Amino acid sequence: MFKIKKKAEKPKATVLYNIIEDYSEFDAPGNVTVCAMTLHEDLAAHAKVLSESYEVPLETMTKLLTEGGVYVYPQVGGILTRGLFACRIDPTGAVPKQTWTLDLMQFAEAEQLARGRGMPLDEVAAMVLHRTLPEELKTKLDQKNLGIDYRTLDRAVAKGGDIKYIDFRKDWSPHFKRLCIMPDGRLVETGGLEEFAQLHGLTMTQAKTLIEQGGTLEVNGEVLACQIVNGRPAVARFSAKNYTKAKELAATKGLHLMDALSEVGYNDPAMMRGLVRKELSGGR
Repeated sequence: MFKIKKKAEKPKATVLYNIIEDYSEFDAPGNVTVCAMTLHEDLAAHAKVLSESYEVPLETMTKLLTEGGVYVYPQVGGILTRGLFACRIDPTGAVPKQTWTLDLMQFAEAEQLARGRGMPLDEVAAMVLHRTLPEELKTKLDQKNLGIDYRTLDRAVAKGGDIKYIDFRKDWSPHFKRLCIMPDGRLVETGGLEEFAQLHGLTMTQAKTLIEQGGTLEVNGEVLACQIVNGRPAVARFSAKNYTKAKELAATKGLHLMDALSEVGYNDPAMMRGLVRKELSGGR
């Protein structure tokens, strides 16, 4: 008798968040995506992803998520190039665990306040973060579970009970899908630099530079254009034909290439359909 082998089950993808609210259109540095979880925290998975996202040593991140505190990024060549990562844990459990980053300007403000008021850096870091957030979000944070009516939530989300943690995120990571408008008007989602690089045939260095700095990058006769809006990348890929049109337009009208590409894109019916779908779907 033959034994029927069961197919090995694929490991389930890590789920870190089941509530996501987007405030990325708000002015920097308060432009964040609020990522919350009602289910029990998978500490190992949570630490691994945040460690990779923010380049904080895994052991340090695990300790931060367990005990709370701040991680000040080390200097590079004697110069501080990044601010800090913070995790705040309410010992009473009344407020969900919260994590966030401060940029260099926010970090400098936090250090000054800490010295001036004689307060711990982690407390001041929270003050600096919350001061910059949108008023709507500040109001929600003062309410239990962000003021969400649990009767309107999906049952699988609501059954977890109260929100366990909130990550205020800004990064491009595998847990956040970004839309790219392709030459034929398709909207293609990618999550994380590796997937983005694979889609467009880029090296990781090319992808990282484009996403962090914006601009244009030629790819097999076509061109990728990336604009940084409120610290977040918006990407479109243009066909060789449209790229040629844009270069001609830039030369004859004295436009910046990015502006010329935008004009060509808005006059292309296929790409316009993609833009309209993106607006209607609230694509991030």
